[in-house]
Amino acid sequence: MVDAIKGLFISCDVPMAQFIVDLNASLPASETFIVRMLDPTHMYVLPHVGQMIKSKVEEFRKQNSYRP
Repeated sequence: MVDAIKGLFISCDVPMAQFIVDLNASLPASETFIVRMLDPTHMYVLPHVGQMIKSKVEEFRKQNSYRP
């Protein structure tokens, strides 16, 4: 019998993957969302956190953008 878990596949560069891993590590154990790190640039996460990850990444990018 095969166990299947519904989730989202994320593909990104190494720095963004590290940001997501750090975000996951900052949460309590009961709220972590990474199911499996497939390699340094690909991960499988729980489906309900997709929008939260998008908003945190957008916020991170805004903080790290150069504005003359």
